[in-house]
Amino acid sequence: MSLFERYLTLWVFLCIIAGIAFGQGLPALFQAIGHMEVARVNLPVGLLIWVMIVPMLVKVDFGALHEVRQHVRGIGVTLLVNWLVKPFSMALLGWLFIRHWFAPLLPADQIDSYIAGLILLAAAPCTAMVFVWSRLSNGDPLFTLSQVALNDSIMVFAFAPIVALLLGISSITVPWDTLVTSVALYIVIPVILAQLWRRKLLARGQAAFDAAMAKIGPWSIAALLATLVLLFAFQGEAILRQPLVIALLAVPILIQVFFNSALAYGLNRALGEKHNIACPSALIGASNFFELAVAAAISLFGFESGAALATVVGVLIEVPVMLLVVRVVNTSKGWYEGA
Repeated sequence: MSLFERYLTLWVFLCIIAGIAFGQGLPALFQAIGHMEVARVNLPVGLLIWVMIVPMLVKVDFGALHEVRQHVRGIGVTLLVNWLVKPFSMALLGWLFIRHWFAPLLPADQIDSYIAGLILLAAAPCTAMVFVWSRLSNGDPLFTLSQVALNDSIMVFAFAPIVALLLGISSITVPWDTLVTSVALYIVIPVILAQLWRRKLLARGQAAFDAAMAKIGPWSIAALLATLVLLFAFQGEAILRQPLVIALLAVPILIQVFFNSALAYGLNRALGEKHNIACPSALIGASNFFELAVAAAISLFGFESGAALATVVGVLIEVPVMLLVVRVVNTSKGWYEGA
């Protein structure tokens, strides 16, 4: 893992402090940034999110989709957990924890928004960081690449309908035009640009491609951190009033990570799949494409929304929790192969 990836939680925590401080000290500046919108799309944030997402998508080789047929069972488990279990289980957890059990401790006017943020987080399977988790667990690289390519292909068509369905079930109204615009801006267009860029780099040779990836890799993290500073500049007042909110939002996210990773890991074992397939299959279901979730939450609900805050909590706990999951699947290899 790179320095940025290894200490992502620390950087996010520092962004929280910096964002709150800047927001309290320079409120006029951030209000001006917040009003830089065209068709409900904030221009500075839109640019930052493209810088976040495009370098990650350049790594994805959609030509690896033919590898899917090599591990049908593992891919089947991945798709089941990512698209039929994960978003719906998060909607259930949000309903239980946020709307009911934790409701007295949360601002009443943000309950729906928090649930929406959790759903957005769960509806976006991991794209970039799963390569890191797979390497750390000695996962099969071709399987990891093929499942990421397949997930990203499905995301283009399934993200908006699943989000709209679950928000509707949760009695949260979201304009379809805004949701479709978010998908076009933050999935479809970045995928096209990334693949054109990938093809151009590979035409110059693998060494040129690897050098470019090493150079642009930090762009994604830097853009993410800048976005978080902006977001917390707007969220600062609410967090200072109720600092417990972040801890409460983390509870359903943590449960979802452990539940989905354990489910995928156990299903792969029951189906007789190899350990180096089960690991990336379990890890992609536990992790999230949090950059997309943050972007969609800001576009749909705004900087100051509970939805945006909920997606950022996912970023905050991503690395330490996923490293724990990696440790569990590594240390349980003997048990897994005992079957």
